Amino acid sequence: MKFTLIICTHKRPEALYKLLQSVVSQTRYPGEIIIVDGSPDEFTRDMLSQNSFENLKYYLVPAEHRGLTKQRNYGIKKVDSLSEIVCFLDDDTILEPNYFEEIAKTYVSNPLALGVGGYITNEVSWTKIESNHVPCIKEFYYDGWKRKEGSRFVWRKKLGLDSNRPPGYLPEFSHGRSIGFLPPSGKVYEVEQLMGGVSSFRKGVFDHFQFSTYFEGYGLYEDAEFTLRLSKTGKLFVNTLARLGHYHDSAGRPNKFSYGKMVVRNGWFVWRAKHSAPSLKSILKWHLITLLLTAIRMGNVLTTTKRKEAFTESAGRLLGWISLFFSKPKHR
Repeated sequence: MKFTLIICTHKRPEALYKLLQSVVSQTRYPGEIIIVDGSPDEFTRDMLSQNSFENLKYYLVPAEHRGLTKQRNYGIKKVDSLSEIVCFLDDDTILEPNYFEEIAKTYVSNPLALGVGGYITNEVSWTKIESNHVPCIKEFYYDGWKRKEGSRFVWRKKLGLDSNRPPGYLPEFSHGRSIGFLPPSGKVYEVEQLMGGVSSFRKGVFDHFQFSTYFEGYGLYEDAEFTLRLSKTGKLFVNTLARLGHYHDSAGRPNKFSYGKMVVRNGWFVWRAKHSAPSLKSILKWHLITLLLTAIRMGNVLTTTKRKEAFTESAGRLLGWISLFFSKPKHR
């Protein structure tokens, strides 16, 4: 099974170098590595010219091809015709040695799989549930494991606004639980959405699907929108043994005000891509949860040291919500 790795990057040469070092250590090495660089400088190209990585192809794209979704679509066009699987990784991830081997095993075990995602290990602390455990509203339980519940979900539970679908599935009112709510059980879970920065797909998928160009620049939630569309036509899985760390390099990220607007407007776009005609009850829930999350983020002005970031992001969220009543994102 020949596979291609595509890494879209933007002003992160040091993070990219660390990722490529972890690729070198893999038990199964990619048939080709495509770097799609949207940087306005040449630091990433210089780093790659000073270090040799087998099967690597580098593309410094012009301004019209910059942005995560555009760079992914650009990279897909460069994939070798004999490649069967296309893998995507964020440039600030680091792989465990058997990552690609576990991804390949999942496709073999699930011949109908259109996509397979990896599992991030360093963002959440999980504990196995003991037989005498007592349920607590401040904890989330799934498949024999538990993790601490964030304040947003604690409040949603109290207000009857919690997700009514398993992790990796989108409720009719959106605001579901992400892949990060799947435990490190070693199992393979079927889902309907993947995280784009730790994903893979059969190459044939891209004969019919591409990443939406609605998502410009940073591309928040573009992965959810793409995989929710794809899941309507076939099966997607997450293998919790295909493990990696995600280290959230701050370089190249938008300011917090712009990010806040993206959270709301892009979230609305993803919601309506999956549920084009939600019920009135679901519409009301979506707005209530959006406002609740904005209020919680605003409250961080008093509870965190990064007060300016909390304020500007919550202001962006509020403006993004208000803007929906005058100019909704359009699906093409």
